[in-house]
Amino acid sequence: MRVAQGRDSVLLAVKPTQAQAPAVGVNVLVVYHSVTGNTEKMAHGITEGARSVAGANVVLKRVGEVVADDLLASDAVIVGSPVYFASMSGEVKTFFDNWSLKFGLFRELKMRNKVGGAFVTGAAISNGKEVTMQAIHAAMLVNQMSIVSGGGAFGASATTGPDSPGIDEKALESARALGKRVAEFAAVTKRGSRT
Repeated sequence: MRVAQGRDSVLLAVKPTQAQAPAVGVNVLVVYHSVTGNTEKMAHGITEGARSVAGANVVLKRVGEVVADDLLASDAVIVGSPVYFASMSGEVKTFFDNWSLKFGLFRELKMRNKVGGAFVTGAAISNGKEVTMQAIHAAMLVNQMSIVSGGGAFGASATTGPDSPGIDEKALESARALGKRVAEFAAVTKRGSRT
């Protein structure tokens, strides 16, 4: 930007805004457990949303396939679970337990300052979807991660019972919104840590 000053012109250095700043490469890990395929469909929507962010490298895995290096390489982790008895599935709980017991991440807080998000699917409208997302958030907060919502107040969710629409376009849009917001926030966080 040039500003006229008498006969001379002065070139002012303008720091780019976040929207103008170059893309920062971020690694987003999308992790899920699914038996019926509903949570898996949401995971694909999350992945699509995260990939829409410039510079985002997105890895999609089932909870049982994740190794410590996947978590350590990530800048953001988005975890999805079906709702069982108003809580996360046993497989997702074991995944979080393994952060300490198997992967050795908890003691030295190796997940600290990484960005986290949650998504869930449940059969009924009121069967504990928000409580389950909060339980996922709690596991992340204990590891000193930064929690981001998107797609809904706590994350993305879908009602998938026999009388519901299942994973429809509205549910997928919610999933995409969460994936995009987590990837964007991870990029802002990573860019901010460099300045």
